[in-house]
Amino acid sequence: MTTMIGTYGTPALTYAAQFKDINANTAWFHGFDEFAFEECTRHGINPCVEFATFRADYKKFPHLIPIDVDGNPIRYKTHLQGVCLSKTDFLDEIENNLKTGLSTYTPAGIWLDYMTYGGWFEDPSPDLQDSCFCADCIRHFNQATNIDETNPQRILNLHQEAWEQHKCNQITSVTAKYTAIIHDMCPDAVIGMYMCPYTPNEYDGALRRIFAQDYNLIAPYIDVFTPLIYCTKSGRDASWGRAFLEASSKFIPDGKPVQLILDAIDFPSCLEQTILSSVQSKGVQMFSGAEIFKDKKFMEIFARCASILQA
Repeated sequence: MTTMIGTYGTPALTYAAQFKDINANTAWFHGFDEFAFEECTRHGINPCVEFATFRADYKKFPHLIPIDVDGNPIRYKTHLQGVCLSKTDFLDEIENNLKTGLSTYTPAGIWLDYMTYGGWFEDPSPDLQDSCFCADCIRHFNQATNIDETNPQRILNLHQEAWEQHKCNQITSVTAKYTAIIHDMCPDAVIGMYMCPYTPNEYDGALRRIFAQDYNLIAPYIDVFTPLIYCTKSGRDASWGRAFLEASSKFIPDGKPVQLILDAIDFPSCLEQTILSSVQSKGVQMFSGAEIFKDKKFMEIFARCASILQA
């Protein structure tokens, strides 16, 4: 797999002619953006799509919000990811969006985003709530596990392991479906997945327990894992990416590379710390990467770090 290094966000492509100056070869951007594809083609940049899955306008579609253990929509402030996976019309719409995009464009890569159950982890004190306990989701759980229990609290008290495994199976099943479409319609595309950046033991196992992301289950369908290492937003220091990489062999299957996405508001220290890791990131993405081009010194730092990652 080519070592992909570059920026996330369409605004960075206004600087497409300068990508070579920072040793960047790839641009990640939201959706199948015509302008982004045109600029990438014009400047020889790998175009990679961030494809949003389980996130919606919850004010417009409140029925998609996952249900908590008390039968209420889960709490959220300004951000939330995850939808009730019993709402098959929504899932069909996402699948159709993927097929429509791939029938028009040929990206070098597609990164699946928001492939989790309900919650938000870009927060120093995340509000982690168990979900999704609507009647349809509980019915599906009972059918899948041969368990006969409709009370959410009893499910958590008596069948926590089965409930957690069922949710992980759900995420994996949809991941497999989307990646099969990508393989069929765009067989040369790299398939990535944006991941909750928690290690398996953090927050009482929230990676699986809340967000239902299991590296071992997902690995057969994904080429590269991309944890969202947004240090300031998550209340972490600049060494977080380095620490994640150095711990990754304990929980990420052999042969599956990790490619960090870092945040420009944490630059340059986050990237400078990352390249010191004894386990290298397989390339890197810089969220809000347009900011790098606004400072000549930042461009020089990024170019130096990128050359190390490409070595």
